[in-house]
Amino acid sequence: MTEKVSKFINTLQKGQNAEAGEAFKDALRDKVASALDQKRVDMAAKIFDKNLEQDHSDPKPVVTEPAPRTDTILDTDGNEIKFEPNTAPEPTAPVPETTPATVAPEAPAVPEAPAGNEGIWF
Repeated sequence: MTEKVSKFINTLQKGQNAEAGEAFKDALRDKVASALDQKRVDMAAKIFDKNLEQDHSDPKPVVTEPAPRTDTILDTDGNEIKFEPNTAPEPTAPVPETTPATVAPEAPAVPEAPAGNEGIWF
């Protein structure tokens, strides 16, 4: 039995209920704190344990070596993909109708300020 638990029992036997309550809280705090400390130690050991390494991604796909020529296209199994020219006519779309843009009316011209001493009288 720990010292704090003994203190709790002794104060309870003496009828000092308020002090027994505080002793109980102290004993409980110590027990919870030591359990948390042990969990921290266990968790740190698991996090930094090199023997528990796991793969973090899917295995890489098998990719064929690139072809020495770039005019040949290969699939993922290394087989050449043949393309045939498209003989279909080019698609056409109707020309969209345009409406003339509206232009905002011009603002009245602002008279220029005189340059130099023009128009200034002393």
